[in-house]
Amino acid sequence: MRSTDHLRLAAGAITAHPARSILTVLGIMVGIAAVILLTAIGEGVRLYVLAEFTQFGTNLIAVFPGRNTTLGISGATISTIRPLSLDDATALERLDQVTAVVPVIQGNARIEYGKLGRRSMVLGVGAGVPEAWQMPVASGSFLPGDNPGTARTYAVLGDRMRKELFAGVNPLGKRIRVGGDRFRVIGVMAPKGQMLGFDLDDTVYLPVSRAMEIFNREGVMEIDILYESKARAAYVEQRVRELLIARHGSEDFSIVTQDQMLEVLDSIMNILTLGVAAIGSISLLVGAVGIITIMTITVTERTAEIGLLRALGARRRNILLLFLGEAVLLGGVGGIAGTGLALGIILLLQILVTGLPLEIAWNYVTTALLFSLVIGILSGIAPAIRAAALHPLEALRAE
Repeated sequence: MRSTDHLRLAAGAITAHPARSILTVLGIMVGIAAVILLTAIGEGVRLYVLAEFTQFGTNLIAVFPGRNTTLGISGATISTIRPLSLDDATALERLDQVTAVVPVIQGNARIEYGKLGRRSMVLGVGAGVPEAWQMPVASGSFLPGDNPGTARTYAVLGDRMRKELFAGVNPLGKRIRVGGDRFRVIGVMAPKGQMLGFDLDDTVYLPVSRAMEIFNREGVMEIDILYESKARAAYVEQRVRELLIARHGSEDFSIVTQDQMLEVLDSIMNILTLGVAAIGSISLLVGAVGIITIMTITVTERTAEIGLLRALGARRRNILLLFLGEAVLLGGVGGIAGTGLALGIILLLQILVTGLPLEIAWNYVTTALLFSLVIGILSGIAPAIRAAALHPLEALRAE
């Protein structure tokens, strides 16, 4: 029996019972569509989160006070952790291959202009923000590089903050009140948007030393270091560590490179995508059960046909391939239909809901298609073996 004969007989058997075949195909189609849709959401979220972190550039190193490793010391031991200071930031600026250093203080305070006022995020930062964080100034200028001890009472507004407090009015030169202290507005930042829930446009930027006074902080929360793009992150990290150990007397700080953050985030989001793919695969298992059920019923119904084929000279292998081909054809049609349905839904959602993070994960699409064929093969093996094992005379006697 030729391959074309196998295919023709398998297709004929499927079209002979259209309602039953359609229901079987639907089981696989829904499963494949679920896998592709869920992985598209997972991949979209992964790329969205990575884009949020890389919008500040990729050659950044962040230094935080305190160790992020567990030490074998009793909790009752007096802490000797030294906070990160503005002097630390100044010393880090002198390292070779370092182009900008930004000490950071974050807090929440009431910002007022005239009779208008609102509570919002306040960032105490250094003058290197536009370069280090890739945040251009829309009008005016950013905070000058004053000596921390004599920093002037200047403020820079985020784009939304400008709209809320100075609708239709040029804010440059105007004075605002932040946490009870008065500051003169010297600049407005270009729109930046949100990063993981933080609205960078609804923010006031102050000199870090002034923010430390407002929030009564002895040290900074973080020091961000921008290094040259041609420099190796490991080399800069080592130089930063050596300098701070020399200044603090011990390694009472933590260093996180942008590459490390991206690697951790990428691995977490990949696990998320794999998890939702596993959830969608449950529907595929249901479809596989459907194929097994249908093929088992088909073998019982077509016992006489099997006996006739054997009597006409068909071998066991031919019968095996015939029923296995039917199962594979059902799985393949279901896989192709499910892929088309999922891709159509994704494209429609991308048009109708522009803010929804959807990204087709083509590796999962290919895997899902191959999986549909594998499901067809595995689901059809047992019924096909049963059909091939029937004795010709016993099969011909069956009604």
